[in-house]
Amino acid sequence: MSRTTHERLLGITAVLIAAILWGTTGTAATFAPDVSAVAIGAVAMGGGGLMQAALSAGGIRRHARLLRAQWKYLLLGAIAVAIYPLAFYASMRLAGVTIGTVVSIGSAPLLSALIEYHLDGLRLTRRWMAGAGLGLAGMVLLCLAEGSGHVPTGTASGVIPGVLLGLLAGLTYALYSWTARRLMQRGIAPRAAMGATFGLGGLMLMPVLIVTGAPLLASWGNATAGLYMALVPMFLGYLCFGHGLARIPASTATTITLFEPVVAAGLAVVIVGERLPVLGWAGIVLILACLVCISSPVKVTKQQSKFSVSNSRVSGSG
Repeated sequence: MSRTTHERLLGITAVLIAAILWGTTGTAATFAPDVSAVAIGAVAMGGGGLMQAALSAGGIRRHARLLRAQWKYLLLGAIAVAIYPLAFYASMRLAGVTIGTVVSIGSAPLLSALIEYHLDGLRLTRRWMAGAGLGLAGMVLLCLAEGSGHVPTGTASGVIPGVLLGLLAGLTYALYSWTARRLMQRGIAPRAAMGATFGLGGLMLMPVLIVTGAPLLASWGNATAGLYMALVPMFLGYLCFGHGLARIPASTATTITLFEPVVAAGLAVVIVGERLPVLGWAGIVLILACLVCISSPVKVTKQQSKFSVSNSRVSGSG
């Protein structure tokens, strides 16, 4: 196995672990029913981001000059980090959990690919596009299966704004993935790039948490759920995601995270007691097929190859 292939497999595995951890957030949130979706998003992404920054403090200091030089990418990524959880959870509140999740997560790979196509000159192979199509089809089937057996949590009047917020969530997810990878390609260590991006984004979320987070302190159950979401899915999950972003394109990484709703659906069946129809299992099979397809390399332009060479020199430590 060549070094390039080995690094790619490491990146895919790391992002897959991140998707598995993220898939636990929906089930974890059910243990804090009195906490609003916005507060859950703020404590999860805000708390996790600040923990990443604290862990990466040494690396951030060592790369301070490079981070200042790339401040535009850093600021754009931090703003995207702050907007993402608010748009994502608001989308689920307005359009329903199923539709909000499908639009937010399902749109991210395509939006990420468009960003890389226009800004990085990335050329996606037919196999990658076929894989992305399989993944999106699987997401739709999973959406239909989940929606067929449950009363939607959203309202008819909220579906359109909920879908628009879901697209905003998908765009911001794609944006902070792209900016973090760009920082890594400019010579900033993965942990420092992710720590700085998510730390600054976490600071931006603190006012939201102060305004909406009082119910988190109302009971040990609420506090435990909030701490778990900040520490495990967001902190550990994004450490793995950053490790993967240093080795694979952002479009590939965001496509792999389509595995997140598979985990969420499985936990809903095992822990929450929901039943998944045959249509849902078919969707899971398509998403797994998507992961196989997009694991193949993509063709890049000379400009992207130059970035890859630079990135291959980036250490995995901060």
